[in-house]
Amino acid sequence: MATEFSRGQKSPLSNLTPGTDLYVGVKIDGPGTWDISCFGLDEADKLSDDSYFVFFNQPKSPEESIQLLGAQSGDTESFRLTLDNVPAKIGKLSICAATEDTTAGQITSGWFRIVVGGEEVMKFTFSGADFSGERAVIIGDVYRKGVWRVNAVGQGFNGGLADLIRSYGGEVADEEPAPAAPPANTGFAPPPGAPAPAPPPQQAPPQFGAPQGAPPPQAPPQQAPPMQAPAAAGGAVDLSKVPAQGYADTPTMYQPTPPGAMNSLEQYKEKPTTGRYTQQSSKMIKVTLGPEVLTRKGSMVAYQGNIEFDHKGSGGLKKMLENKMTGQGLSMMICRGEGEVFLAEDSTDLHIVELNGRTININANNVLCMDATLSVETKRMESAGLPGGGFFHIEVSGQGTIVVMTHGTP
Repeated sequence: MATEFSRGQKSPLSNLTPGTDLYVGVKIDGPGTWDISCFGLDEADKLSDDSYFVFFNQPKSPEESIQLLGAQSGDTESFRLTLDNVPAKIGKLSICAATEDTTAGQITSGWFRIVVGGEEVMKFTFSGADFSGERAVIIGDVYRKGVWRVNAVGQGFNGGLADLIRSYGGEVADEEPAPAAPPANTGFAPPPGAPAPAPPPQQAPPQFGAPQGAPPPQAPPQQAPPMQAPAAAGGAVDLSKVPAQGYADTPTMYQPTPPGAMNSLEQYKEKPTTGRYTQQSSKMIKVTLGPEVLTRKGSMVAYQGNIEFDHKGSGGLKKMLENKMTGQGLSMMICRGEGEVFLAEDSTDLHIVELNGRTININANNVLCMDATLSVETKRMESAGLPGGGFFHIEVSGQGTIVVMTHGTP
């Protein structure tokens, strides 16, 4: 299952996959044409060797550790990154996109994803809501910092490709770039369910981490006029565009995501009800009412339906004094009616515990909610090693469910 990244999120690659032979796919939906490339940067984040600028007219690095694959499997552009073969002088592989005829603010939707062995292990989604008038975007980085890591960047440049190249230490020629012609879809597209074509005999079988069913990479057209790559010190870049070789799109495995703010909010949509208590995230619980539920005061984030909220009394003078003396009183409210209540408390991690007739001993401060049918008693934990001979906790037992709060993983 893919790990969803947010803008600026970083992680060691080993947390996502043990593999180092990566398929990296980028999708950009929206008006205009976007040129997607990979910059191989040194420790100073500079393009010290222009042979590590991989784009449509220079589709691979010298040792082929970075390869441009083209459009496939629903991606606008894709790369193969063989990290074990990347030279030590290259510390970062930066995936970028640039355009001359639109802006990043007009992107309908897009993603940056990593696939290993046909399985998607990481995905970062973005849209024009994350940008404004930029004409170039650093989408994501795979970089070395002790170990290989991944970063969902999402940073834009107003000056387009030229500005981006200069930021990496390259120089750009003054010649006016010619507009890029739209790429022609000239590649072979197998029908759904048909096996992918076999690679040419002189090529190794494509057993790296590309999505299953993706066609092999197409060679760039021989008749395309040469394009100068960005030079290191003293060199220059001719940004004249030439039509890139077309690639065949295989049927996409993803559904389109809604644009704008809705795309950004997609990860927060309500999870389908799977029982009386449904985990919406590690920080939020949805409780479906029927039987009454006791919830911590102030923990209700939202509700839907016909629901009443009542204060739960202390249980009489004896109970009130007991709570005061032990510090183990529960300040709860009763939720009753028909509908669903969403509960959270100070970004704590929430855990659903089914008692099924058993007993749990817990500090009152760690209780978010529970079924009203459960019984609660204040108990003293006896131990000669404790100050004063012991301290107090509550004992919850019976048939039902309790939701426990912790700061971090218990």
